[in-house]
Amino acid sequence: MIKKTVEVMIENGLHARAAGELVKRLKDFKSDVYFLNGQNKVHLKSIMQIMATSVRENDVIEVIADGADESEALACVESFLQKRI
Repeated sequence: MIKKTVEVMIENGLHARAAGELVKRLKDFKSDVYFLNGQNKVHLKSIMQIMATSVRENDVIEVIADGADESEALACVESFLQKRI
């Protein structure tokens, strides 16, 4: 299991389009990938869970990946959250 704190740079945060794109990018990874929203685990392969969190631009979240390809999955999430779309 690896963790990384990431600032969300996506304009307007994790809205429907951004959440859908993130889920699409993570679908082929074997690792479980999620972030913590308070005490709640938000699975990043679930568009509904992501959208329910209302993560906004400039929010800082802790992303966690656990599994065979955890490093690659975490790098994918970090790269996606730090670009402006």
